[in-house]
Amino acid sequence: MATAAKDAAIAELADNFRNSDAAVLTEYRGLTVAQITDLRNSIREHATYSVVKNTLTARAAAEAGVTAFDGQLQGPSAIAFVTGDPVETAKKLRDFAKANPILVIKGGVLDGKAMSAEEINKLADLESRETLLAKLAGGFQASLSQAVYLFAAPLSQSARAIEALRAKVETEGPVSDAAPAAEEATADVAEGGDEA
Repeated sequence: MATAAKDAAIAELADNFRNSDAAVLTEYRGLTVAQITDLRNSIREHATYSVVKNTLTARAAAEAGVTAFDGQLQGPSAIAFVTGDPVETAKKLRDFAKANPILVIKGGVLDGKAMSAEEINKLADLESRETLLAKLAGGFQASLSQAVYLFAAPLSQSARAIEALRAKVETEGPVSDAAPAAEEATADVAEGGDEA
């Protein structure tokens, strides 16, 4: 490969490292072109999958400030550069590796932090961003519904009490001031009668 072509390849890989949210290093030894194409297609929504030369990748990673792949760039390597949901990409890579055990996930980098193959598998076990956001929105909606109920409960209790009082007045008639006065007079006579 000519020096100009190498420099261009290094610059492109360095840009991929800089512009990606995550990158996952794999060894694809033994996979057919058709299998690699299937893998590319399965992660296309969130990532690109590139077969890379180890020496050029090491230089590009160093240029981009990525140290996660130090010592791991051996054998036939390919990198999934993630620009979408890293959880979905990790799931697709894990599932593909289960179906095709010759694909080896070596490690990765997520938001500048190095990740082991085990950590990438744990990332794959998480729910997708959309699912987590939907659950969060559902939690907020439930909390808001509960708050509305709590705020509305005293108002509805007051409305029921007022309605019951109104219904009682309609059936029994209004309470007059004469009835309490008569009760007081009766009580005074009873007290006076005890004195005689």
